[in-house]
Amino acid sequence: MELEELASDAIKGDDGAFVRLMQACKADLYKTAYAYLKNEADAIEAVQETTCRAYQSIHSLKQPEYAKTWLIRIMINVCQTELQKRKKVTGHPFFEDERSADHQYSNIETAEALESLSPKERELINLKFIQDLTIRQVAEVLEMPEGTVKTKLYQSLSQLKRWFEKGDDRRVSK
Repeated sequence: MELEELASDAIKGDDGAFVRLMQACKADLYKTAYAYLKNEADAIEAVQETTCRAYQSIHSLKQPEYAKTWLIRIMINVCQTELQKRKKVTGHPFFEDERSADHQYSNIETAEALESLSPKERELINLKFIQDLTIRQVAEVLEMPEGTVKTKLYQSLSQLKRWFEKGDDRRVSK
């Protein structure tokens, strides 16, 4: 069953369809939450909160074909609320699994590069490349024209490219 059909049935009150819709979108919601909160437990909690909010307001979803972007928008709002509560996010949990030193360094460098972007730019990069949304879907989630999404995406990628090109100039030698 397609997401649109599941969403349509869920809007009509089919709880089973709602559960299947959430199961179908669970991985994308988790990736979004983890990208924002950088903590597995908080990401799982955010998915649960998103599920509750979506269930309470499923009737407000006017276009079932946009169910996934609607859920991601709810998730982003949940994450932003959580980050506001924290006021300050510290560290990146990149050392939770056993990876090679080179791979860890790559993750740290990538995280630092992303931190050099504004929160809106990080959100854009997350939606496009982590969530693998189309430009159109990103535009819907962020409620902006597709042309603006393309422009901001180009600017963000250019900024990341400049950050990586600086290379050793950023690192402090010991």
